[in-house]
Formats: sequence, structure tokens, C-alpha cells
Amino acid sequence: MLQNAAPAIVLLIVMVGIAWLLQRYRRHLPGAAHRAGPHLQVLGGVALGPQQRVVTLQVGQGEQAVCLVLGVSPGSVTALHQMPLPPEASEAPAAPGHTPAPAGFAARLALFRKDGDANR
Repeated sequence: MLQNAAPAIVLLIVMVGIAWLLQRYRRHLPGAAHRAGPHLQVLGGVALGPQQRVVTLQVGQGEQAVCLVLGVSPGSVTALHQMPLPPEASEAPAAPGHTPAPAGFAARLALFRKDGDANR
């Protein structure tokens, strides 16, 4: 009976060993450690229903940063609006006496509405 089980046990030990080695050295595998694409950061979100949300994302960094407003549902993700990030919302350290950028989707939307009304 042992001679029938021995190959299965050896194979199981080899598979566990390979899995352990891959997990330990996955940083050194080509292409495994690199993330492709631009920097993404979730700025906020609002639930519209049990499975629908509106989410704001920051794509990129610095002056090229763009804010995307996305509609997310179980079957799809739809781009609703794209706008440049205001300078005060950038990731640069705040100067003394500088007020922080408003947090949350509603505050950001109100900030853009004020800017839009001033430009009319």
C-alpha cells in the first residue's frame, strides 16, 4: 500500500515546495512586481442604490492629474465627467496658513460650481 501512496505524497510535497518558492520569490519574477498604468487614487464615492455608486478618482500625479467621475454598477463602469484637479487638491505639501482642500465629493463639486459661476 505504501508503494502506491509514495508517488502521490512525493508529488504533493513537490507542489507545495514550488508554491512556497513562487510566493517567496515573486518579486524577482519578470513582470510580476511592476504595476502598469497611471497612478490611481479614490477620492470619494456616494451610494445611489444598493448596487450603484458614483465614485471620483484621481488619475495621474502633479499637474497632469485629472479627476474622473464614474458611475459604477454591477454590470458596467461609465465615465460621467472629467475635470482637472484644482491646484489646492494636489499632493504638494501645504504652505503655512494654507487651508486644506475640501474633503468628499459634495465639497469638491461645490468648489467647481463656485469656480464655474465666477467664470460666467
